[in-house]
Amino acid sequence: MNIGFIGLGVMGNPMAQNLQRGGQHQLSVFDIDPVRCEILCAAGARMAVDVADAVRDADVVMTSLPGPKQIEEVALGDNGFVAQMKSAAAWIDLSTNNLAVAEKIRVAAQTFAIDLLDAPVSGGDEGARAGNLTILVGGERAVFERYQPLLKIIGGRVSLLGDHGSGYSAKIAQVVLCYLHSLALSEALMLGVKGGVEPQQMLDIIQNSTGRSYVADRYGPPILKGDYDPSFTVGLAHKDMKLAAEMAASLDIRLPMCDLTTATYARAMETYGFDANHLRAVRLLEEDNNTFLQA
Repeated sequence: MNIGFIGLGVMGNPMAQNLQRGGQHQLSVFDIDPVRCEILCAAGARMAVDVADAVRDADVVMTSLPGPKQIEEVALGDNGFVAQMKSAAAWIDLSTNNLAVAEKIRVAAQTFAIDLLDAPVSGGDEGARAGNLTILVGGERAVFERYQPLLKIIGGRVSLLGDHGSGYSAKIAQVVLCYLHSLALSEALMLGVKGGVEPQQMLDIIQNSTGRSYVADRYGPPILKGDYDPSFTVGLAHKDMKLAAEMAASLDIRLPMCDLTTATYARAMETYGFDANHLRAVRLLEEDNNTFLQA
């Protein structure tokens, strides 16, 4: 297939590399930073000059964008790509999106006779590199079955959850746990350290107790090293939490722990900047308590 791939950030670039590997599919790639295209072009991908060029001949367009604002702008704005896709082509959105923009793109896809799947991913940059992401899909079953082999190139677990929008909902619902767990992990570590336990010992205890989690295993060591894991930004983490808050409000449910977490990430973003890494929210709590976890 001819694939137009738009958005080559931390997640998009390794996903596109896996699709390009083996030469089964031909990729036309685009990112606002052309440097990000270089690895893929060296492996045989074509660098598109703009979004329209990336999608013009594509059987499938795949997008990995920062959030709803970018999705709406790139797909539906002036020179938006949906209107420029081939009839009966497919758009698979791998981004995290909200339900309001999801409805807008659903209507646009229907108007232009485009097959659409929301397929946000989970598993971090390491999962993207390994090609074993969890992919949470919403859309029509027939469309899902047609493109499931393509998704399995980048995902180890690919699940159709329901109609369009259900993939976005599942992604938002599960991603909040990463940030809740990160703050809860830091509080547990600080409590133990303040009580006299060495940081590494406290992390070992957590990793081998009922409090064990992916977050403790994956992010505990960077917290103790003091590099706070540079693979993701605090601004994007705050964006994810805001999406959860918006979804909760639209569904009329109260999520007090999510509200506290959102406020903490907002404060971390204001303190360290949008592009600071996401675990700077932990650093903020360390500074609040004058208790630092570096082993």
